[in-house]
Formats: sequence, structure tokens, C-alpha cells
Amino acid sequence: MERLEAKLTSAFYSENGIEDIYAGTESYCDKSDRPPVTQYDPVYYAGGIGYEYTVTKKNDLWIPTVTVAVPVDIFNEKTEKGNDALKRLFYYLKNMDNETATYKEMYDGETVVHRSPKSNGDERHPYNERSSIYYDGDRSFTIELTNKLAKDKPTVTYNIPLEKLGSESTCTAAADYCLRAFAPYIDELNAELNNRSRPDKENGRYYICRPGGEIVKRNSAYFALCPQRDYEYLGGNSVRELNDGIPRPPRMCLCIRMMIQLPAKKMKRTIRMLTVDLPAAVDKFLAYFDMHALNRAVELAEKQTAIREWLKTSGYCAFIANGSVLPRSKGTDSPLKDAVPFRSAARDEIEICGVRGMGIRRGVTVISGGGYSGKSTLLDAISAGIYDHVMGDGRELCITDETAVTVSAEDGRSVKHVNISPFIKWIPGGDTRDFSTDHASGSTSQAANIMEAVDQGARLLLIDEDRSATNFMIRDSKMKELIEKEPITPFTDRVNELFTVKGVSTVLVIGGSGEYLGVADRIYVMEDFLISDVTEKAKAISGTRCVKVDIPPSADWLQNRRLLSVGFSSYPKNCTTEKLEITDMGFILIGDERIDVRGLHDIASQRQLDALGFMLRYLEVSNCERRVDIVRRIDELYGKIENEGLDTVYSSFFTATERFLDLPRRNELLAVIARMRNVIFIKGEDG
Repeated sequence: MERLEAKLTSAFYSENGIEDIYAGTESYCDKSDRPPVTQYDPVYYAGGIGYEYTVTKKNDLWIPTVTVAVPVDIFNEKTEKGNDALKRLFYYLKNMDNETATYKEMYDGETVVHRSPKSNGDERHPYNERSSIYYDGDRSFTIELTNKLAKDKPTVTYNIPLEKLGSESTCTAAADYCLRAFAPYIDELNAELNNRSRPDKENGRYYICRPGGEIVKRNSAYFALCPQRDYEYLGGNSVRELNDGIPRPPRMCLCIRMMIQLPAKKMKRTIRMLTVDLPAAVDKFLAYFDMHALNRAVELAEKQTAIREWLKTSGYCAFIANGSVLPRSKGTDSPLKDAVPFRSAARDEIEICGVRGMGIRRGVTVISGGGYSGKSTLLDAISAGIYDHVMGDGRELCITDETAVTVSAEDGRSVKHVNISPFIKWIPGGDTRDFSTDHASGSTSQAANIMEAVDQGARLLLIDEDRSATNFMIRDSKMKELIEKEPITPFTDRVNELFTVKGVSTVLVIGGSGEYLGVADRIYVMEDFLISDVTEKAKAISGTRCVKVDIPPSADWLQNRRLLSVGFSSYPKNCTTEKLEITDMGFILIGDERIDVRGLHDIASQRQLDALGFMLRYLEVSNCERRVDIVRRIDELYGKIENEGLDTVYSSFFTATERFLDLPRRNELLAVIARMRNVIFIKGEDG
């Protein structure tokens, strides 16, 4: 109905606007170079239902006659549902005690299955099976236990056949769009249930994932093959197998997962929530589903993918489209209203896939500027570009090398057998080629973070001076002359080598030191959120054209360490019960570990942090190696998730974890393992 909405809006500002609604004027462009063709169509569509507007009275055009055209398929769909829709679930709920707190019959789904006679006419005895899949016509939903302490808050996954959406796309962006489009109908249901004077346990409530601007693989919305109903309902909990010779293979479905708080001691409301209101919300979602908006979301995802593929083979590590809105509203992830749109520096403006914007070349790039000029905002947008973003986020065409890692100092982190010798030449009583500590300093932690990122395959480092250790980042010529015995090789002395030897680019935000002006390939200044290239001016100021820079000897960048299985466990010592808890303060508590992940700045959501906890637990409980090839194991895990879905790592055993998971990158999973204190790493040739 977007076309009608646009015409109604213009009708208030134009004398001929209301006539245009009846005429249905529109311009049609085909894929050729021919000029647009004017067409007239007074029928407007919403979810496949047509609405035709005709004049009722010539002297009162604001009272139209509306003819609604409903496809016969919709009626066929209602007929297909018949009287069997959710009757088995209704039976279980209706026969439960109003005081129940377990909902056992609903979870068990114990069913008596009657079979067709044998070919010789002999009857076959019925058998019992358990199935918590309940069918609503050609749709279905699965009811599962969220955890043992939340039996009144089941996890419900609604499965909608793909053809109902009118699209064939099963990409992550399509699932993401459908999740966001379904959320308003859940909000309507919650508005009807809401009673501020009573808690959710009394009112009942639907919970659905509320993603930020990023688009990632989720267990809350995805596409998967789901079984079709292969029985007819007989009444009660009895069904009969269909033996009509019609094949019913699994069909591709949109799966939307939610949690539902069932109201205590209100079985009638529970029945209505599960068997009436939720299916009605799905009906409404499908009736008003905007296939064109879905296609636009998929087209944007295809463009984002194309830009990412282009970056991989180009001399650029990031791209920011002109017109992007980079600042965020205070306390939110939403674009700031009335923000200054981004505009590329003239010399660096390029066009990729029909989009013009600024390309950041590989090498060493410095972004400088005064306070509140937008330099850190720009770096945050580049960092966010490792993920795709939805239309309207403002950063949807900010695309960054997906291996990029944001690096900072991380005082107190655990470091196990990391070669930090490129940056730390010596340390009292230790070997910097094999450095371990339970409480790293700012400089040693930042050195370890960089070395681990490079070892994990990062091709781009993102560093903000404000979050870095000063003595690690710089040491000017006067201090070098004054202090001769200095163990730290500052990052200024290695940043070019990182690129020339390892192919790792760096983007730095610098506000207080001019030392990087002499080593940077490109230098930009932000002023009032506008960027300009000042490379030539900065080089002239730094005097690097005539001053020789001392270059340290080439570094050893090799790590070559292995993880032992000792301590790599979700079971606390001398305990037979696993422990897993993920806090919203940035800690993963697993086994005997308390892993501080607050220094991992590229974790985009709490749901990614929850997924990291479950993925780590999966790696631990499935491990059978003494020396763990952790990279191979992680690759195998991501392959399993790709084939079976992210929910493959979830376990309802744990009561202090959340249900919705977002897939993190391999980089973050490796970084979490590197911060464990009770595991043992060894050098590759040892053990």
C-alpha cells in the first residue's frame, strides 16, 4: 500500500491529488533505456489483497467506494486448516490443571498414532510417539523447554512455508527483514495483554529478538527445512497416518523463534495466546507482508556483498558511502537526527557497484582532528562495517574488511605464551618471545592483542589513541635520546612493517601526537564531522621528507602455540555439573573460568556474547584431543552451524543464559579462548 500512502500524502497538498488516487497514475520503467511509460491502475495491493477505489459521488471525492479483491487461495488456505488447526495442542491445554506450573503434556506431545491396515487387510496396532510440533494448516510451530526453571516460559518456533512470503530468497538478510517485520504484530499482542499493575507472569507476554542495526546469522530468525504434516486428526491426542500416496518431503520455511510467558493460573488465556492470538498474528503478518520491501532488503545485501568482494581484491580496506549518517543518538544504536551526512575527501572519492563514497586505501591511515570533531565516530563506523547493516541505519553502505580487529590496551588480561618480542624487547625475569602473565600491563596487553589479531588472520587493525597505552603507541625523539635503555618498541616503529611484511593495514585515530604523521601513508582531518585530506600539509609539518627515521630490525611475527585440553572444560574442578553463565557486564563464567571480554570491542550485541559462551562450551564438551587444534575445531563448528543452524550449540540445561543467539566471528571466539586463565598453551614444538 506504499503507492496509495504516497498519493494520500500528496492529496493534502495538491488540488488534483485526490483525483490521482482514482486514476492510479504511475510511471513504469523497464530495464531498457526507453523513457518511463505512464500507466493507470486504481487497484492497490497489500499482501496479495487488492483494493480498488472508485468515485461514489462526483461532488464528494473524499468518500470513495472500495472494492476488496481477496485471492481464492486465501480461502483455500483457511479450508486447508479446517477444524484440525492446533486441535491437538488445544486438547492438551484444555485438560491441564489450571494450577499447573509444568505444562508437561504440552512439552511431551504424547500422541497415539493409528496406522493404515496392511496390504492383506490385517489391522496394525497403534503406537505412541512424542511430538511437540503442532500444525496450523500448512504452518507449524514447535514448543520446547527454555530451561528447567522456566517451564511457564516455553520457546516457540513458528515455521512458515517460504512460498507464503512470495519470495525465494533464504539469505540472512531476508530472515533478518522478516524478523523485524514480524515484531510489530507481537507488539500488538503485548499491548492487549499489558497491565502495568501486574507482572508478566500474571499477564502473559510474548518475547521476540530485538536486533540492532547489524545483520548477522541468528537463531531467532532463519530458513530451514521443516516436516509437513503427515497425519489426520482423529480427536483428543489421536491421529491417523496419511496413506494417500502423496509425497510430503520437508519444505523450506521461515522459522521465527520467540519465548512466551504463560499467565499463571489462567489456562483460558494461555489457550487463547497459543492457539488463537499467535496464529492470528501470523495471519496478519502474511496478509500485509511487503514483498517489495523484502526484495529491497535482499538487493541491499547483494550490493553489500559485492562491495565486500571488491574490497578483497582491491587496494582498499574500507569504504564509506557519501550520505552515510555516522553519529548515533545518545544511548542508542540509531542514527542521530539532523547529523551531518558523510562526504568523501575529494581525492579519495571512488565508485563501487554504482555507489560513490570514500575508499580507505590499504597501508597506514591516520585520522586526526580536535575534540568532538567526529574522528572517533568515523572509526566506530569503520569498525561497525565488519557487519552488514539494515536500510535506515545510516551505515548500511559503510563496508570494512571483515577480518578487521579493533585493538586497545587491556590492563589485567591473561596472556598465555604469546610472542610479543616485536614490541617488547625484554622484560625482567621473562622471555618476550614466550610471554605469559595473569595480569598484563597496558603496553604488554596491547602488544599481545595485536600479535594475536595478526596470528588470527586480521588484515586491518583499528586503533584509537584514547584507548591505547601511551608508552606503547609513541616515544618521541627527545625521549629516545634521553632514555637509552627502553624495552618497548613503540607502535610507530612497527606499523609500516606490519603492512609491508604481513599485509596488515592500520587505521589510527590520533589527537595528541604528531609522531604518526611521519609514518602514515595518508592523513585526514575531521572538523565538524567533515573530512579532508591533509597528507601533504602534515608531511611538510612533520619534516619527514628530510629527516631519517630509525627503523628497528625486522621482527619475528610467528606465534606457533598450541592449546592443551587441561583446564579446557565447562566442569568446575571436582564437580560433576557443568557451569555456564554470561553476564551483561562482559564476563563469561564457564567451569572454573571467569573470562573478561570487555576488551573485545567488535562484539556487536549481548546475543553474540551469549553465543560465544555456548560455542566455547560446545568446543569443550565435544573435545577428545590432548593437544587441541583449536583453529580446526572452530572451523568444524562453524561448518556445523552453517549446515544445522546456530541453535545447535544451545542447551536448555543452563538457567543463567539467554535464549536468543547471534553468530559472532571466528576472531572473537579465538580471542575469548586466549583470555582464559586456567588453560595451558604450549609452543608448537613442545608437549
